[in-house]
Amino acid sequence: MPSQLPPAPTEAPRLQHADEALLVLDKPAGLLAVAGRGEAGQVHLAGWVQQRWPEALLVHRLDMATSGLMLFARSAAVQAALGELFAARLVDKQYLALVHGHPAQDSGDITLPVGADWPQRPRQQVDAVHGKPAHTRWQVLERHFTPAGQPVARLALQPLTGRTHQLRVHLLALGHAIVGDGLYAPEGITAPRLMLHASELRLPHPLTGQPCHFSSPAPF
Repeated sequence: MPSQLPPAPTEAPRLQHADEALLVLDKPAGLLAVAGRGEAGQVHLAGWVQQRWPEALLVHRLDMATSGLMLFARSAAVQAALGELFAARLVDKQYLALVHGHPAQDSGDITLPVGADWPQRPRQQVDAVHGKPAHTRWQVLERHFTPAGQPVARLALQPLTGRTHQLRVHLLALGHAIVGDGLYAPEGITAPRLMLHASELRLPHPLTGQPCHFSSPAPF
């Protein structure tokens, strides 16, 4: 008998791009990138993609709570080529976030090392002793107030490294945690989700070398 298919996600991912080498998917917030623990962990983007493109291979991940663009390779050779592009920092990832408060500056760089907060896993933390180097570039796009008068700001973010929870930890360290972040944000502003979205990917095509640009508007 054929094996039972895993359940479909509540909100279907959206195909942004497909060619002989690449798939670009728009992942909804709340959907795992890969399989997790338990029954709920069987619903994930990689499984949804591989039901439709069995040859598809994961290239990078997003946190479950983060929405936006993810790449899949359509062969092991392309997966390896994309891995080299990421390692050489030739893949430019841009995120949009809504954060607590109004940053005093219009832009800046955060270069604080990030490592696991073992007693409070899955939390990460700034760790000058055991953390790995991490670099985030940020820019304020808009400052405004919620209807309740709470200051919030929309930021464009460029992670130049790819540490776990890097953007969330770096913005917390900046004093402007992401709205809706159940792990790191202070109480006071409620939100239906983590207000973090992978909005743009720029990279040379792994087969042709031609520049590729994929974008997804933030749903908040």
